[in-house]
Amino acid sequence: MPDYEKMYAILCAASSDALDALPETAENAAGRALLQAALDEAEELYIDAEE
Repeated sequence: MPDYEKMYAILCAASSDALDALPETAENAAGRALLQAALDEAEELYIDAEE
């Protein structure tokens, strides 16, 4: 069975690192917002699943 918890952790860590590396410029604002929203949604789903 796939280890979804490990896959989630790897993907979220890499996404967070990418956000940290991506300069906060007007050109990157939309991409940063999309990535942050996806991270927030994934975190909410993960927390809800644990309850």
